[in-house]
Amino acid sequence: MGKKKKVPSPCIDVCKFRRAGHCIGCSMTKSQKKMFKGLKRPEHQAAFVEMLVHQQNSMGKYRHWAPAFARKCLKKGIHPPIKHLARVG
Repeated sequence: MGKKKKVPSPCIDVCKFRRAGHCIGCSMTKSQKKMFKGLKRPEHQAAFVEMLVHQQNSMGKYRHWAPAFARKCLKKGIHPPIKHLARVG
């Protein structure tokens, strides 16, 4: 069994923190971005992305993120960690 590939950062290179400290591109706060960088195991990274999707759903107005993140994952040669993202792109 091969080594699991690292999940790319949920950041989609918008990086404008205008929603009460949350990025308008990915919904992460600066501390969440730092936290993701500290996660080394792919299963922890995937769990973080799952949490982020729930955060985006709660906040609203993040429909643009899923297709952008799915493209980023596929470009790096990995399947998006969230099942519904794998159908995008």
